[in-house]
Amino acid sequence: MGTIWMLIVGAIIGAIGGAITKSSMGWIANIVAGLVGSWLGETLLGSWGPHMAGMALIPSIIGAVVVVIVVTWVMQRFSN
Repeated sequence: MGTIWMLIVGAIIGAIGGAITKSSMGWIANIVAGLVGSWLGETLLGSWGPHMAGMALIPSIIGAVVVVIVVTWVMQRFSN
């Protein structure tokens, strides 16, 4: 059950990151962006603020925004 909860929270974090950057990604990409963004945000910014499913929400959202921006930039760069 813990893994499912982590995936759900990761999807929500990824969806928030996509909404902030106004990027349209699928739900699998949202989960990946949320989980990778959570890892990146907590690695760079530390584990502060409210926690849910073992993830610090504020650094995770900031990390997800960075991940979405980088992935969007890379996809645009190589699609031309």
